[in-house]
Amino acid sequence: MRSHLLNDTTAEQYRRSVTDGVERVAARIATTERPFTGVTVDALAPAIDAIDLDKPLHDTAAVLDELEDVYLRDAVYFHHPRYLAHLNCPVVIPAVLGEAVLSAVNSSLDTWDQSAGGTLIERKLIDWTTERIGLGPAADGVFTSGGTQSNLQALLLAREEAKTDTLAKLRIFASEVSHFSVKKSAKLLGLGQDSVVSIPVDHDKRMQTVALARELERCKQDGLVPMAVVATAGTTDFGSIDPLPEIAELCEQFATWMHVDAAYGCGLLASLKHRDRLNGIERADSVTVDYHKSFFQPVSSSAVLVRDAATLQHATYHAEYLNPRRMVQERIPNQVDKSLQTTRRFDALKLWMTLRTMGADGIGQLFDEVCELAREGWKLLAADPRFDVVVEPSLSTLVFRYIPASVTDPAEIDRANLYARKALFASGDAIVAGTKVGARHYLKFTLLNPETQASDIAAVLDLIAGHAEQYLGESLDRAS
Repeated sequence: MRSHLLNDTTAEQYRRSVTDGVERVAARIATTERPFTGVTVDALAPAIDAIDLDKPLHDTAAVLDELEDVYLRDAVYFHHPRYLAHLNCPVVIPAVLGEAVLSAVNSSLDTWDQSAGGTLIERKLIDWTTERIGLGPAADGVFTSGGTQSNLQALLLAREEAKTDTLAKLRIFASEVSHFSVKKSAKLLGLGQDSVVSIPVDHDKRMQTVALARELERCKQDGLVPMAVVATAGTTDFGSIDPLPEIAELCEQFATWMHVDAAYGCGLLASLKHRDRLNGIERADSVTVDYHKSFFQPVSSSAVLVRDAATLQHATYHAEYLNPRRMVQERIPNQVDKSLQTTRRFDALKLWMTLRTMGADGIGQLFDEVCELAREGWKLLAADPRFDVVVEPSLSTLVFRYIPASVTDPAEIDRANLYARKALFASGDAIVAGTKVGARHYLKFTLLNPETQASDIAAVLDLIAGHAEQYLGESLDRAS
């Protein structure tokens, strides 16, 4: 079994096995005609259930053959121009190369004696990002597994900075369309169920600062503690960006921690055209960025950044066998001192490879392209009487719903839209997401692929309308 360990004696076997895997994936990507095959759970589950994990195949080529049938053939391929659903981006090749390198070397970024150069590369990228944001010379941060973890850590720091022993008094303010991880984090941090105050949004799905000011004032009057305001720079459903400068003013006025969830909108940090949409982010106390959304990185690649490096000490715990206190005096850079995680992948290498190959402008150009595509898509939807589009895009998301000419019952229209999404997914021709606006069901395009064209959007809209009309026609037949 030692023949499967990667070392100096098996380097050639490693090269052959990885090359074989890369060639198979490349062949699959090159010949994929649809984002999905339409396979169902009932059809695929028996093939996986039938595999006996206690009877290995003893050969990576045979395992890859099997993998074709249970994964590669039916995977959802985000690189396809008609994958329009969630915040999944196609990935850039330098980052995939970085993934291959970091997996093989397998550095763990918790301590210097496990990562050496990897630690310094991650720190350099953190500094680069905080400079792009404008957080100032005392800023710092650490890579995380994703936006949920980044938001959790930011709110942990805010809780500790609030300096109160009565957790029930703490309040977090976030817009009604903020990410669910805000409420999840509040629960994990031991705060009461009422600790997250939902602030209404305006027509453009941006937090209403007048309502925020009113709630902050009420919080003070009730003897409660405004722990944090979570402003969103790129909401999951709408891509909307909260009014960051006005929120920053209120946070300063009420001595409240300002966190900006820019998991989606962080692509604007590299934008050549739209960087000004993030104006005000430089005044945040903490920021979440997801490079694996709008920097075209493979999952996972995220970070939490803070204005004051000292606040990261709230996440520090010293273990004698890992990062004893004496290492701080010896100026040994242990990243575990900043992180909620201990063992942690060298995910920063993917972004490093990307920046060193493409540069920030290259990333920004790609993100600008999808933002412009969303503008074109919005124009198509606004001009099409078959659809109602909710809001003009700030980033690259479009929320809309099919509106039939002959049916007025909102519930029936809901069912038609739900059916259209499900039928489209089953066909494999395209994948779109869904959400609710108020009580009604809507569909959603999340455009993160620069290869997607306006013609793809138009074609998918026709497919959606066709499926919805088929459902409504069958519904009328059943009713008659």
